[in-house]
Amino acid sequence: MSWIIPTYRGLWRFRAPLSPGEIRRTERWLATARVALTIAAEFALWIEPERGFVYSRWLHWLLIVYLAHAVVVMLLLRFRPQSTRAFRLVVHAIDIIWPVLISLFASAQHGPFFLFFVFVMAAAAYRWGLWETVGTAVIAVALLEAEAYAVQAGLEHVVDRWLHMAHLPRLGVSVRELDPQQLFMSSVYLVVLGFLLGYMSENQKKVRAERAVITRVLSSTHVEAGLTGTMQQILGEVMSIFGATRVLSASQEANSYRVFLAEVSRVAGGEVLRWREALPETEKAYIFDSPGDAIYAARNGNGNGFRTVLLNHEGVRLREVSSEYLDGLARLEKFETMVSVSLAFGAEWAGRVFLFDPAMMGDPEEEMRFLQEFAQQVGPAIYNVYLMRRLRERAGALERARFARELHDGAIQSLIAVEMQLDVLRRQSGTQAPVVNAELGRIQRLLREEVLKLRELMQAMKSFEVDADRVLGFISDTVERFRRETGIAAEFVSELERVDLAQKGCRELARIVQESLVNVRKHSGAHHVLVRLAQRAGNLQLTVEDDGKGFSFSGRLSHRELETSGKGPAVIRERVRLLAGELAIESTPGHGARLEVRIPPARKASHG
Repeated sequence: MSWIIPTYRGLWRFRAPLSPGEIRRTERWLATARVALTIAAEFALWIEPERGFVYSRWLHWLLIVYLAHAVVVMLLLRFRPQSTRAFRLVVHAIDIIWPVLISLFASAQHGPFFLFFVFVMAAAAYRWGLWETVGTAVIAVALLEAEAYAVQAGLEHVVDRWLHMAHLPRLGVSVRELDPQQLFMSSVYLVVLGFLLGYMSENQKKVRAERAVITRVLSSTHVEAGLTGTMQQILGEVMSIFGATRVLSASQEANSYRVFLAEVSRVAGGEVLRWREALPETEKAYIFDSPGDAIYAARNGNGNGFRTVLLNHEGVRLREVSSEYLDGLARLEKFETMVSVSLAFGAEWAGRVFLFDPAMMGDPEEEMRFLQEFAQQVGPAIYNVYLMRRLRERAGALERARFARELHDGAIQSLIAVEMQLDVLRRQSGTQAPVVNAELGRIQRLLREEVLKLRELMQAMKSFEVDADRVLGFISDTVERFRRETGIAAEFVSELERVDLAQKGCRELARIVQESLVNVRKHSGAHHVLVRLAQRAGNLQLTVEDDGKGFSFSGRLSHRELETSGKGPAVIRERVRLLAGELAIESTPGHGARLEVRIPPARKASHG
């Protein structure tokens, strides 16, 4: 029946409430239609007073009364500040009784007054939805049945007797007897018509509700909330709509191989989003190759395999598609049912959204088509927040670069001039004043240290973009500048002609080299430094080796051991983790240290 009757989401959970202003406009439109329909019926009666009617004089007066009622309703709606629920119910009840009453004097099946039945059901569909419209048709049929029974029981004689007792003129005409077959056919027409009008109204309201949900979600995306706040708002909204236990977003950068997972789950205080990074061996479980843009999966009764419904990008169902690609996801995430739809963030990010165990699902195909439209509308909004965030970062980087230039042209140049003057003064003093000479040397060393710190700060503040074609030259220039500014013998050796990393990976690699050299200058007391790039076992290997004091430990520690013990440079550990690489440090206290970074080669992104 899911293809006949809109299911749970379309009927109740997903209905968008009308505002008081919308309700008032709806009632005004119905009031105008009521007046127009009554005038048209009076005009039809005036043109052919005897065609299909039992007694047109009574119909004429009934139409005048109903027209007065319609005008009063229209005036009340014009001047009342709002339309209450009780007022609408009373008006609707009169609209139901009216066509039943005139059916005593006109043909309910062939006459033009059957349009009043159509009007009252159209009003129910316009105001509410399917069940209210069907209920209106059922009530009208029940009243017609009661009317037919009353006519057969002698309604005419009862009315005439009551008029005689009240000393009023008799009715003077026989009311129309309703033919049982005609009554049955009219009842069937009314119920079918009520169902069709209600069904169309319900689907229209479902579409309106979907638009309202998408609009509400789009209006809640703010740059100030950041990417995390925006994702939490959107995924939380989806989880609430479908009653899912969890919602998971898996996204992958186009020029990278890393997969980021954003999971929203319910806690005591509300909904919480947690970011995590998929391990390399689990990435394909979330970003898998599938012909379906939208996927619905439910476990089979025996627990083996899934029943699936797949839609392509155009919303067309795909037939006879294997579900083996879901086995990896089922091993990582526990669920009985799952809905997934692809989500794209511009040209840079792509991935999937997963709804686990949704409780309020109707027809899977309809639900997935809504999710597809939702993703198409919301994806650009998320991407705009991402772009605005990058724009702000770029603006901040430009401001830091401007500040760095001012440091270089101002404070650093002044400090260098002072340091040079102190060096001249110290040389002129010679051996005549040993104490003054020693103090001048100490001040000169302090100034030189501060100049180096400012230059390192300036380099850290600068934003730079390096790719696989330029990263080797950038590292070489960095090592040469380090040698020139610190006096430490530094050498860069590369066994590669080109580095196989994405642009972001190249930038992180360059930052690792910069941070390593800063640590050598600050802490090692080394006289020689060797930076080497090579290819080992399919991985890119960076080594930074010096002859300084070494670290506080002796021996070789792996990345995991460094993380557990908290030893080694934390900044470098974090940058290596971002590259999905491995860090190892070999230290010999008093004789130097060797820092080794292994970075896996760039992999082609898969967007499922």
